[in-house]
Amino acid sequence: MVTTHNLGFPRIGRKRELKFALERYWNKTISEEILLAKATELRSKHWQDQVMLDWVPVGDFSLYDHVLDTSLMLGNLPTRISELPGSRLDDLFRAARGRAVNDDRDCVGVKACEMTKWFDTNYHFIVPEFDRKTQFSLYADSFLRQINAARRQGIQAKPVILGPITYLWLGKSKDGTNKLELLDELISVYAQLLNVLERLEIQWLQIDEPVLVMELDQSWQHALRKAYYQLQTTSVRLLLTTYFGQLQNNLQLACELPVSGLHLDAVKAKDEAVKVADWLGSNKILSLGVIDGRNIWKTDLNETLNWIEPIHAILQDRLWLAPSCTLLHVPVDLDCEVTLDTEVRSWMAFAVQKLNEIDVLAKALEHGRNSVSEILLENANAIECRRHSTRVHQPVVKCRVREITDAMGARQSSYRQRAQAQRERVRLPLFPTTTIGSFPQTQAIRQTRSKFRKGKLSQQEYRFAMQKEIETCVREQEVLGLDVLVHGEPERNDMVEYFGEQLAGYVITQYGWVQSYGSRCVKPPIIYGDVSHTHTITTEWVQYAQSLTDKPVKGMLTGPVTLLNWSFVRDDQPRAETCAQLALAVRDEVLALEDAGIGIIQIDEAALREGLPLRRSQWCAYLDWAIRAFRVAANGVKDSTQIHTHMCYSEFNDIMEAIARMDADVITIETSRSDMELLDAFDQFHYPNEIGPGVYDIHSPNIPSVDSMIDLMKKAAQRIPIQRLWVNPDCGLKTRSWEEVKPALRNMIAASRYLASNLKCFKVS
Repeated sequence: MVTTHNLGFPRIGRKRELKFALERYWNKTISEEILLAKATELRSKHWQDQVMLDWVPVGDFSLYDHVLDTSLMLGNLPTRISELPGSRLDDLFRAARGRAVNDDRDCVGVKACEMTKWFDTNYHFIVPEFDRKTQFSLYADSFLRQINAARRQGIQAKPVILGPITYLWLGKSKDGTNKLELLDELISVYAQLLNVLERLEIQWLQIDEPVLVMELDQSWQHALRKAYYQLQTTSVRLLLTTYFGQLQNNLQLACELPVSGLHLDAVKAKDEAVKVADWLGSNKILSLGVIDGRNIWKTDLNETLNWIEPIHAILQDRLWLAPSCTLLHVPVDLDCEVTLDTEVRSWMAFAVQKLNEIDVLAKALEHGRNSVSEILLENANAIECRRHSTRVHQPVVKCRVREITDAMGARQSSYRQRAQAQRERVRLPLFPTTTIGSFPQTQAIRQTRSKFRKGKLSQQEYRFAMQKEIETCVREQEVLGLDVLVHGEPERNDMVEYFGEQLAGYVITQYGWVQSYGSRCVKPPIIYGDVSHTHTITTEWVQYAQSLTDKPVKGMLTGPVTLLNWSFVRDDQPRAETCAQLALAVRDEVLALEDAGIGIIQIDEAALREGLPLRRSQWCAYLDWAIRAFRVAANGVKDSTQIHTHMCYSEFNDIMEAIARMDADVITIETSRSDMELLDAFDQFHYPNEIGPGVYDIHSPNIPSVDSMIDLMKKAAQRIPIQRLWVNPDCGLKTRSWEEVKPALRNMIAASRYLASNLKCFKVS
């Protein structure tokens, strides 16, 4: 018998029910009781979606982030949060957002915890904080309530927790404390949890250690051995789960750890499956993640059976089947997509459909392929249709990629020469101020876009409404006193989806939402074929904004690497090839903006860092084609056209040299949550161009003070010459309200003006 299970399910609901409940709670239009009731309802529905499985994950649901939930369960919150009055829910949202619902909106609030990307995904987690005073205590009530609720519902529950070594790996020491010095106390709390689960007669516990796909030195490998040898004291059977990559030099370690089962991401590490099956002890189960948990394409079920049938013949009932990783990274249910192109839709599988694929594979292994022959035939037809579709393959696009030259990625002159031409074209003060692009997406803006999509507004009516919103945005920026303006992006639903709607080779879903962080959901467009630019996308809106003001207005684009990494990407050609196609499409739009008279163009590459392979030894190849794609997209312009780029919420210190190779005239980058920690990279690396370190954390409702932003910029000036410093928020402002944005930007501009008029504080003569 083949056992089936899942590693995790999307939390947000088919139509983002969790998002809307959270935002209503934060806006004080629903109570805590109603929020928690909605969470209970969603968990129950999600368990029912998985009842075809032998084991259903429990504890994977979160109101904000599972890493933050782990911090709460371990009693590990910064004292600036844990010492405040309030409930556990208050602690959760203070750590995530800097403010609880009952906090006074006029107060400064607390500094939210740092947020960064979960391995190489677009999911953001709240970074655990450690120092020499860190202590751990078990607070598992919420986790245990979920287990008991699942059992009452008749669910065969497999609780899920984040493993202790990955938890330490992901966290940050705030005072230089060696994180591994905390291991003994941390293990003791995990042991307490196992004792509690044993009393509940839990049979299997899924314990996630994706750190096993990273390059680990001996100290971390030793920590894994130590942790799991000390955690083998109960009857609870541990399923050690790895995902997102190959085990490589950690393979023997993973096989030898004293656990009852090992999960391997067999989508990323297919070649290791047979070796792991051979090396695992005869008393251990092997869980193979054979369905891609990070993309939306159907699995080739016949091909998958071809390679897992021999493994099944050896392992028999010691073989478990699952998705490669949690399904958090894909939309919930393809059946919701009633308007999607039927042919392209036939090539896809969302979370619910992926679990059905697991069920089909298990039945084929247990009862033979004939038992599911009709399903296998339908699947084979869909795979073959996609493979040979003329909609997928465009010879003209492929030919253009082959004609890319090195010269296309090079600016006409050096940065110093360009900078002089740009200063002559646009006169800016010291510490020029700008924003990252988007301004608040009000209910009125969203309703206008919705009416237009549904045919309730004509093209002319829609254009007029968007122009009105752009004018409001420009006037507000002029009143505030920003130096470089933006048009505010009222026409854009999302920085990637919007461009996906305009480029050939993409399709857009209606309900294909995935969680990015907290209540922030994105709907990644789907690259199904060769990508090309067929018409200008942004020039009309930016030209209109520029016609309203004498101040410079930036053109705002999303870069090719971010368009790639934040889309669901075709898996039938190398990602580098698809990225080159995107680079040419963006290049066409850059040149159209320049031809329209726009002198400053920002090309966001927020996702550059998250595309890095998890193993450093593979970084060079990725960075070579990623940086080349950006340069091809950006560098066809004249010297007097200033190119900006933006990056946020990732660890960039270790790739600063590669970022410099992008040769953008100005880079804006997130630094406020990490207290300018990013700038430590400049102690060893001389960044050659201009930089805007973000001073306003836009993911928190807190209004930053003038003094706090001055302090951050002073730290920046210790590493970057003041003549090359900009002042800006961390990221776009679409998720904030005007009531939050205006005072925050006023303070930001005041900080800039103070710095420009008090140069003596920088010891500048």
